[in-house]
Amino acid sequence: MTTVLDILDKGTAYLEKRGIEDARRNMQMLVAHQLDCTRMDLYLRFDQPIPEEHLAPLRESLKKRGEGVPLQHLLGTVYFRRHEFRTDARALIPRPETEELAEWIAKNITLPEKATILDMGTGSGCLGISLAHDFPTARVSLVDVSPDALELARENAAATGTENVDFLHSDLFSALPGDACFDLIVANLPYVPEGEAVSREVRHDPALALFSGPDGLDLIRRFIPAAAARLQPGGWLAMEIGIDQSPEVEKLLHAAGLGEIRSLPDLAGIPRFPIARRA
Repeated sequence: MTTVLDILDKGTAYLEKRGIEDARRNMQMLVAHQLDCTRMDLYLRFDQPIPEEHLAPLRESLKKRGEGVPLQHLLGTVYFRRHEFRTDARALIPRPETEELAEWIAKNITLPEKATILDMGTGSGCLGISLAHDFPTARVSLVDVSPDALELARENAAATGTENVDFLHSDLFSALPGDACFDLIVANLPYVPEGEAVSREVRHDPALALFSGPDGLDLIRRFIPAAAARLQPGGWLAMEIGIDQSPEVEKLLHAAGLGEIRSLPDLAGIPRFPIARRA
């Protein structure tokens, strides 16, 4: 009978042949998920036989991972800061870079007690929901043009017990009340140039959440001046963008009349997070 160690070794070899990075860890995660245990538990169960009722779905997951289906979609969840979020093809998989932005905001921005926060292009809701926990007396609006993404965000708000959030289906600010202004606006909008090659895994994300014109900035060009007009005095705008886009985005922020503009680097040193403030 196949043991845990057998399936780990064979599955790792299978994924390596198909070009999956960090194949061993991927296989450990798939096996732990199927056996409902942690990766560390596997080390204590190497000699344990795996019943056929577990092997069949495990083989199917292994096949899909070898074809490039993201590990997060196969597991159904991903950890983002302090919470476990559901993730699937309805929205962009939460990225570590976005987590860095959330951490910076929580540590460096002070908001009024009854602050209003807007997460534009919320997707799975990971950023806005995390901020709702960081600023528990604030009211956070989660906005997206995709009804499917909003439904996923609702599921994640319910799963994390987040109550200080509202949901709105809108193309940028088009469906928001005309007088709605915010103390903090965050956005992780599509920024990949159309036609740019992306990995097999990224191709499983919705195209609507990825691509935005020839240079990737079409939607951001619409968003920045509209967002600047929706900031309270002293309000903050914080974004995530792609590699080499910070010079053009900073120009857009200047043109919109915002100040205190800088682009914060991610852990790789790439200027990834433009930050600005209304005077």
